[in-house]
Amino acid sequence: MSGYSSCSCWAERLSYGYAPTSSSSSASFACHPLRRVSLGFRSPRIRGVAKVRDSVRTGEREGAEDDGRRGLDGVASGVGVKGLEETRRDLGLDGGSGTDVVRELGFDGKWPPWKELPSRYKVIGATSLAFVICNMDKVNLSVAIIPMSHQFGWNASVAGLVQSSFFWGYALSQLPGGWLAKIFGGRKVLEIGVLAWSLSTALVPVLAGFMPGLVLSRILVGIGEGVSPSAATDLIARSIPLEERSRAVAFVFGGLSVGSVMGLLLAPPLIQNFGWESVFYIFGFIGVAWFLGFQLTKEEGNDIFSRFFGSEKVSKNGPSKSILADLSGTLQDVPWKAFFRTPAVWAMIYAHFCGSWGHYSCLSWIPTYFSEELNLNLTEAAWVSILPPMASVFVTNIAAQLADNLIANGVETTTVRKICQTVGFLSPAICMALSSVDLGLAPWEVVGILSGGLALSSFTLSGLYCTHQDMSPEYASILLGITNTVGAVPGIIGVALTGYLLDSTHSWSISLFAPSIFFYLTGTVVWLALASSKPRDFSKVD
Repeated sequence: MSGYSSCSCWAERLSYGYAPTSSSSSASFACHPLRRVSLGFRSPRIRGVAKVRDSVRTGEREGAEDDGRRGLDGVASGVGVKGLEETRRDLGLDGGSGTDVVRELGFDGKWPPWKELPSRYKVIGATSLAFVICNMDKVNLSVAIIPMSHQFGWNASVAGLVQSSFFWGYALSQLPGGWLAKIFGGRKVLEIGVLAWSLSTALVPVLAGFMPGLVLSRILVGIGEGVSPSAATDLIARSIPLEERSRAVAFVFGGLSVGSVMGLLLAPPLIQNFGWESVFYIFGFIGVAWFLGFQLTKEEGNDIFSRFFGSEKVSKNGPSKSILADLSGTLQDVPWKAFFRTPAVWAMIYAHFCGSWGHYSCLSWIPTYFSEELNLNLTEAAWVSILPPMASVFVTNIAAQLADNLIANGVETTTVRKICQTVGFLSPAICMALSSVDLGLAPWEVVGILSGGLALSSFTLSGLYCTHQDMSPEYASILLGITNTVGAVPGIIGVALTGYLLDSTHSWSISLFAPSIFFYLTGTVVWLALASSKPRDFSKVD
């Protein structure tokens, strides 16, 4: 307490113009230890600084110069130069202002750390996190399907039906998702989608014993996740400049690979320790938590979005009457004919179909393939299954940097997209061909080849997935809705067909690899022949 009174009185004497006496040294000594006082308490040092700062303001009002140091000189006119410098040093000013002390103590006004980030980075970060959760809820069934099949006596065909039901809802929601994102903005569509698929995920254990209910719950998960790509595409197209677009797309959609890794890492221990039901309950809760956390940033988010979406007409009380009045005419305003008269659009549609066949088939069946064909247990199969998406995280960043650098250096955008898409298609095709042929390879070699091929397929994020925005920022979400609708069909047909062929032929090469290789190769040919990133005004074409 003596240090407290000494420092306070000493600062008061300074503020009234008294010169420090010999006791100033003891006061100074008492004040120094207070620099280590916990920030949770009101330090006397801060109170002393506040008094000095008040005195500076007084000196400024009396006609001193604007500089805070000279204001202090004017107030403490009775203090010698040496005494004044000691005063500043003792208070920690060191010739600076009171703001320096606040900054020294950690109160620099930049909290939380991401406060100073540009708004577009905050939007992209939140969207990427949603995509992480998205794929966690997508891959959880690919692991849980193994113990579920044992418990309920499902064969491969039934397991394929259950897994493919997700893609029914995913396909149905693509075009509506793009349309809604264009009207209401990506934020609103994204947050509703996350809430919908998270609640539906939590319902899976409740309905697992009733096949129609289980299928319905997975359809609802697919509907919720199906609107997310269009919402994200709408955000990127309107808020991210061309020279940053590849990295933005890679960061957002790269969240899918991170989600696959996290889902495959967390699912096995949860299943072994708490039962397969726990995966759906916990993952569903994570999604609901994201939704609630997203609401805390709602006011800031609206400011951000109003900056990017000048035409968005969503108020705090919900959609305005003008939006509700325009809903019926919005679909007619979309230049549908112009879309389907453009060869480059057909190239995107077919490429999306081909890429999705390989991606969804492997996403659903690779854990089972590793378990049955390579004789790995559940944990080992899940751990090995994370290698492709984990490698994809690194490949995605490399591809995005490469694509953006090429564009920034003057390479034509269409050429860059064709290069990336070709790498993303031919790499997995070659690796699947090597894995399907009996070369006498050890299991870990097969795992390495497949992981490398599937990881390199992430080059498509800097190819196909950027072309929608390149071609038309205005209609990017609807274009992705079109291509993603077709791209969801392999999830319905391909995943179920793989299970049927596996029961019929007992050959992973025929059921899983051969169809994927065919579509990767034909997709490459069509993309190289027809794809284009040239901007188009579809409204004028129509």
